[in-house]
Amino acid sequence: MPNEKFSFADEPPPPITKNKDNPAQRLLTWLPRWPRDTITVRQIRNYSPVRDRNEAINAAEVLVANGWLTSTKAQRPDTYAWKILRKNTLNPIVGM
Repeated sequence: MPNEKFSFADEPPPPITKNKDNPAQRLLTWLPRWPRDTITVRQIRNYSPVRDRNEAINAAEVLVANGWLTSTKAQRPDTYAWKILRKNTLNPIVGM
């Protein structure tokens, strides 16, 4: 068994890579907690982990393309709104 590799306390730990999820996945992970049937950009920015306006719009459009949201008419003409399509999934993934 000469090919065995043991790690010891004096060896440096492997480098930790910070893997930041994309905004669409963070929004999709948070979305089941939202109690209403529709959501606006303002609500996404205030209550979800996505804070940037352009990032929120782009994340929502990715979810529209993957069937998690549908565009709907907002009450105000200067904003965006989406209807949430609820699916019974435990750990939703954007590309489903």
